[in-house]
Amino acid sequence: MENNDYDVVIVGSGIAGSIVAKLLTNAGKKVLILEAGLQAGIAMDPEGAFKTYEGYLNTFYNAPAKVPNSPYPNIKDAPSIDVLDLEVMKKGQPLTKGYLVQMGPIPFASDCARTPGGTTLHWLGTTLRMLPNDFQMKTKYGVGVDWPIDYEDMGRYYEMAENEIGVSGSVEDQQYPIEEKSIFSEGYSYPMKAIPTSYLDGIMKGKIDKRNKVVLNEKNYELYCISTPQGRNSIPNPEYKITGVRWSSGKKELEFTRTDEPASYEPVGSNWDPYTGQRCEGNASCVPICPVQAKYNALKTLRKSDKSNLTIKTQSVASRLLINEKSNWISGVEYKHYKNGDSFEYETHVAKGTIYVMAASAIENAKLLLASGAANSSDQVGRNLMDHMTVLSWGLTDEPIYPYRGPGSTTNIPTFRDGEFRKDHAAWISPLDNWGWSWPVFSPGSDVINAVGGGMFGKELRDKMKDVITRQLLVHFECEQAPDPENRVTISPEYKDHIGNYRPVIHYHATEYMLKAFEASKIVSDQLFSQCDVEDFTVYDPNSNPDYVTYKGKGYRFDGAGHIVGTHRMGFSPDDSVVNADMRTWDHENLFLVGCGNMPTLGTSNPTLTMSALTFKAAEAILKQLEQSPNYGK
Repeated sequence: MENNDYDVVIVGSGIAGSIVAKLLTNAGKKVLILEAGLQAGIAMDPEGAFKTYEGYLNTFYNAPAKVPNSPYPNIKDAPSIDVLDLEVMKKGQPLTKGYLVQMGPIPFASDCARTPGGTTLHWLGTTLRMLPNDFQMKTKYGVGVDWPIDYEDMGRYYEMAENEIGVSGSVEDQQYPIEEKSIFSEGYSYPMKAIPTSYLDGIMKGKIDKRNKVVLNEKNYELYCISTPQGRNSIPNPEYKITGVRWSSGKKELEFTRTDEPASYEPVGSNWDPYTGQRCEGNASCVPICPVQAKYNALKTLRKSDKSNLTIKTQSVASRLLINEKSNWISGVEYKHYKNGDSFEYETHVAKGTIYVMAASAIENAKLLLASGAANSSDQVGRNLMDHMTVLSWGLTDEPIYPYRGPGSTTNIPTFRDGEFRKDHAAWISPLDNWGWSWPVFSPGSDVINAVGGGMFGKELRDKMKDVITRQLLVHFECEQAPDPENRVTISPEYKDHIGNYRPVIHYHATEYMLKAFEASKIVSDQLFSQCDVEDFTVYDPNSNPDYVTYKGKGYRFDGAGHIVGTHRMGFSPDDSVVNADMRTWDHENLFLVGCGNMPTLGTSNPTLTMSALTFKAAEAILKQLEQSPNYGK
């Protein structure tokens, strides 16, 4: 039993945990972070950080499959989800390969990283805001649930998150369907200017904007392209005046710090050298790793914490929350400290504080709560697991567009992000991808293999690759998954990991609301390709695609987007939700949950920015609670 006098104990050092740690330690609070990943990953000195990251890069270079977690350690004592473990499920048989136990009927297709910095090490960096109607899906469209907060409540927290991440983008370019006014406050600008549009995106934008009419369910829609805000360094915006966010004792809310100086935003470079990664260099490997750390990751936030108030314990896997039976307060976090990643050796300890914050992934948070019998009076813990169910379409353009260059995506088609059609089927966003056909068919390697297998070599082979690879277009349709209580995380004593902790057991399926969206997105894709002179090569194979579904006699493949949401949603009351609008659990007054698991619905934006904004709101509530009752729960 540890008797260290921490104000707050945080489980997880991803972006949510790092934001809470930074804000609290800089406000003078004593914080402990328990991180399941290896000690090397948290290296705070420049030399150690450089060596660690070089190790990640070398692992990535040598990995035969460049999947999101390929650069990072997947250790037995704190395993990560790996998409390479996905297989076509056999009816009635769970899929137990890898960390997740997949009960189906189809497998959950996304991963996350259990390592210092969390999944921000391999995220794409897309930082779109949710739209106002996303917060009132039940009221507006009769689907899902409403949030206990609205878009107006989120505005200042979005600005805090965009400052922390260092978002590059153009406010003027963010034009969306339905909305009658800007979703930004008057005069607002992003910290940095938009990332330049890739060559591929420039060519396709010209074609799409010119030939922009599609028909869906007898209604006309206009397709158009806009730039995508991103969490990677660009040119500082001289109009941006916010220098940071702080807490002042006795105040009721977090405050912005501002300046009148031009070009005030300072891009945050790499963790080993502030002059490296000051600008995006156009590398094409944003997922899974930016070679120079021009892309944001949570370790950049953690480094801005007050180190005198921060203790980080790595190789420490939270296994159970302890609950005081009389008060119902959380009284400690039991964790297992392993000696090395692949041994059975570990020591069990208990970390104690005044307030506890679960800042792991939506899957890990739910698993820990279920293992503890905590925060589940509503029976909603683990339920409503969501992801963007992503339908891919790929083809060859009539002219070279040169994929595999620049960030993964700089442009998106927002037409179907919102509209009355959401009463019938899911909305989606359509990014233009700069990855060629690498996602659906593992190009360019598969192109070479197929050509050589067909007898090509020498100049003929080179000419074939030049012709095909330079014309590869991929468009994906990220369909918002509606909350469904039967899509869920559970636990079972039958399935435990290397050191005796529960493995997540996943139950997952596609509802008709999603299947209708797959059908609709393919109808739009067919028209888009036809109008833009793209020869369609899309093939959905039931024998090789684990997430293959049928609807009205047609087959569709969807992939995971890595956007793991739900499992401990916020709500209006303890009857139907796990946390309130401050991310405090209804059942335990000194337990907060942060991360994507709080989101009641998903919308059509990548969730990291929204989750970060919610984390600022939670940190504000934690600071108020600590100052009002500094010995609460002790």
